[in-house]
Amino acid sequence: MANQKINERLATRLKEARKSRGLSLDSLAKLSGVSKSMLSQIERQESSPTVASLWNLTQALGMDFSGLLDDGTTEEDPIKEVVRAEKVPIINSRGTGCKIRILSAPESVGLTEIYDLEFEANGILESDPHRSGCVENLAVFSGELIATSDRAKETLGAGDTIRYAADRPHSIQAKDRPARAILIVEGS
Repeated sequence: MANQKINERLATRLKEARKSRGLSLDSLAKLSGVSKSMLSQIERQESSPTVASLWNLTQALGMDFSGLLDDGTTEEDPIKEVVRAEKVPIINSRGTGCKIRILSAPESVGLTEIYDLEFEANGILESDPHRSGCVENLAVFSGELIATSDRAKETLGAGDTIRYAADRPHSIQAKDRPARAILIVEGS
């Protein structure tokens, strides 16, 4: 039964590839060196090709040999994780007026970290220097924020993005109204 499914899959994929390239059996036979009668038998599932014949056919058709026989499924689930809103870790910075939602996976710490930042009016998030070479990317969704790295300051409005060195003292502060942003920290 397993061999039959493999033969069906092989026959279907080879025939579809041949037709999608506008090739006749005769044309593919000339390109691949596999006889027209053998190609016909393979496509009708009356014969199983040798590895050498398969290799020649995939090369003539410009196909990936390794993917020719797979069943199109992978053992690995493409969805790695779903974290529902009520389960997202939140840090409420006491007295600073900044709520931090941690969006990145725990194993991302030190590589690429992603945070959803929600500021009250005049709220502030102050940070000590991170590892050498660390960069923060801040994109403002609403309100106005002042990003400071060392003594350099930049005021940002909704839609603005800034990248700055985070291996020195730095901060993000809302102006006189609430603000929301996303922060991506690279190499923390």
